[in-house]
Amino acid sequence: MPITVTAPEGVLTPAGEREILPRLSAALIEASGATGNSFFTAIVGGTVHVLPPHHIYAGGANRPVVMVELKLPNIGLGSIDARNDFIIAAAGIVAELCVPGHRPENTWINIVNAPDGGWGIGNRQYTGDALVAAATASAH
Repeated sequence: MPITVTAPEGVLTPAGEREILPRLSAALIEASGATGNSFFTAIVGGTVHVLPPHHIYAGGANRPVVMVELKLPNIGLGSIDARNDFIIAAAGIVAELCVPGHRPENTWINIVNAPDGGWGIGNRQYTGDALVAAATASAH
């Protein structure tokens, strides 16, 4: 379940650049109710893209926006409450890992869902049912 963080240079602290993905991954695992599930944990990952500040825009203007995009199968974070839990946790993590003065409205979190069967690892396609079965088997 890829997490992509895009931030302008100088907005995340140096420690923030290193810590943001592990912390967001843990927040996703917790919001999913999958803490301790080895299958679920193994399929959460992502990238951090730190770009020159003049490459980040919002509202048609150059702005120091930190964007967190989470891509999930359509069964992931399956309720409004679960999505809200992740958004609140992610916003808090970004706030903690940015330089002083980063404004909350400059943190954007987006959750994107793949359709059933539109999720794969290696050459294996997973439906929502197959993912649930693999995660359930890993929990035992």
